[in-house]
Amino acid sequence: MDPILNRMDYLQVGVTSQKTMKLLPASRHRATQKVVIGDHDGVVMCFGMKKGEAGAVFKTLPGPKIARLELGGVLNTPQEKIFIAAASEIRAFTKRGKQFLSFETNLTESIKAMHISGSDLFLSASYIYNHYCDCKDQHYYLSGDKINDVICLPVERLSRITPVLACQDRVLRVLQGSDVMYEIEVPGPPTVLALHNGNGGDSGEDLLFGTSDGKLGLIQITTSKPIHKWEIRNEKKRGGILCIDSFDIVGDGVKDLLVGRDDGMVEVYSFDNANEPVLRFDQMLSESVTSIQGGCVGKDSYDEIVVSTYSGWVTGLTTEPIHKESGPGEELKFNQEMQNKISSLRNELEHLQYKVLQERENYQQSSQSSKAKSAVPSFGINDKFTLNKDDASYSLILEVQTAIDNVLIQSDVPIDLLDVDKNSAVVSFSSCDSESNDNFLLATYRCQANTTRLELKIRSIEGQYGTLQAYVTPRIQPKTCQVRQYHIKPLSLHQRTHFIDHDRKGEGVFKSDNISTISILKDVLSKEATKRKINLNISYEINEVSVQHTLKLIHPKLEYQLLLAKKVQLIDALKELQIHEGNMNFLIPEYRCILEEADHLQEEYKKQPAHLERLYGMITDLFIDKFKFKGTNVKTKVPLLLEILDSYDQNALISFFDAA
Repeated sequence: MDPILNRMDYLQVGVTSQKTMKLLPASRHRATQKVVIGDHDGVVMCFGMKKGEAGAVFKTLPGPKIARLELGGVLNTPQEKIFIAAASEIRAFTKRGKQFLSFETNLTESIKAMHISGSDLFLSASYIYNHYCDCKDQHYYLSGDKINDVICLPVERLSRITPVLACQDRVLRVLQGSDVMYEIEVPGPPTVLALHNGNGGDSGEDLLFGTSDGKLGLIQITTSKPIHKWEIRNEKKRGGILCIDSFDIVGDGVKDLLVGRDDGMVEVYSFDNANEPVLRFDQMLSESVTSIQGGCVGKDSYDEIVVSTYSGWVTGLTTEPIHKESGPGEELKFNQEMQNKISSLRNELEHLQYKVLQERENYQQSSQSSKAKSAVPSFGINDKFTLNKDDASYSLILEVQTAIDNVLIQSDVPIDLLDVDKNSAVVSFSSCDSESNDNFLLATYRCQANTTRLELKIRSIEGQYGTLQAYVTPRIQPKTCQVRQYHIKPLSLHQRTHFIDHDRKGEGVFKSDNISTISILKDVLSKEATKRKINLNISYEINEVSVQHTLKLIHPKLEYQLLLAKKVQLIDALKELQIHEGNMNFLIPEYRCILEEADHLQEEYKKQPAHLERLYGMITDLFIDKFKFKGTNVKTKVPLLLEILDSYDQNALISFFDAA
């Protein structure tokens, strides 16, 4: 049976980072647990619930932004010591809030990820990994790409120390000391690692990973090689995975998989008889889920999923029913409790409104003074710019701790803005002069009230590279704006491969099925080498068969888009015929099918407004680049090529390429 979970908001702290909220171990089975959370203000807060109200156990003073929070302690005992990473320092507290450790690591970068195992401390900054034992440096590793997370297989079960790094280049690096034992390629940039079932599964070697493009997988990390067990593709195009936990929320005696995503989605997966994950529950929150834990917080004996969000909300999805079957006396008591809670909230709201009014009056009075100084209010932005290889587009996600007023998008290279279903903002385009000021796009997104997260989809053109800028203005006074920059690379729709010949020195060999890719590389490398006054020798070898091969690869996509466009063009005419005749029985099955699927076809065509033009552009570039390598300019023949594409036939197109 699928779980029925009800939402309860407990309290709000400051903005939180990934994996900065934990539940302290319970004193007895299914007793309520304390929640400990760290925020960007540097405050560590521990609280528990009593009679529906959150009561603080302890709260530290503000300090540097807290990047990670983990629980630790002596191995094989309850893990109730609280460790936090802030800047380059590690601090630790007892469950009562007494600080017992302050360890300055002297790292040149701020700590981004942390794992605790007994007296072993595993840390990573952006590119540097360090292993400490009893605060003494043991091992060190410099990664070639950013480290997003770090974990160690359970030492108490395996009697060996095996750290694993999740790196941005789509690789998990398994370490032994300061050396890489082996690398594991995963389907996307890994953002989070977790031990299966919280202890490494049956073998103690099972490791869960989540990626920035929303994929989830399980790998067994043996001493010699990895064993891939299962992988969940992100078919529903949901957000990237930020946090994972294991907890039996379904109540069948087997731990379920709890997943939190950066689009606010919370998911529960159970395991079938073949140990394959099956989605049992999902719920959308309004902002990214930074931490997720299973336990019991609100009331004894009622299990729940506890999450923290980017803006600092701690929320429970509890098995406790909202409306219970009860006698008249209990119902009266419940109604009285609700009335008291509503009254308390109303009083708190009135107090806050009065305080805001008072502060606004003070600000107005002080602003009229000649000595008044205007302070720019600071606000945090959580942003992500990632390539979706499935549909060759970029996803730009902007999340602010307060409501967004508007976002201005500016680009100095040609890009297309695609529709996003989740996006309720109103977009308007401004005309721009690309020749005089390098402005190819100016678009403004005006957000509805209480929108804190905006997702955009962008498609770039390979070979045209530059900068995309987002000007984010929130609904705060005085008006202020922050700018975020994103680089669009020459080969923006390509991704890294991990099969590299390390024997080659001082040279790069680039291979591609598509001549246009090689042409872009040749132009960009020549331009950059000239700019830096570097002597660069480029030689190339063109295989004529590759042109036909690329055209055959494009063929299914082009044929589908042309057929889709033709079907959409027929819809209005077929609808008129249907109205005139009163039914559609007289139509051939093909046309009846078009009418039945009209809404779906129009929706799909709307999502891909420039897809057909993009495919035309790819074929045109391929034609020009084929002859450019032979020293021939064939731009005058492009109109003839477009005529052939309009009445598309694969054989005719290949013949035109060969004959030209």
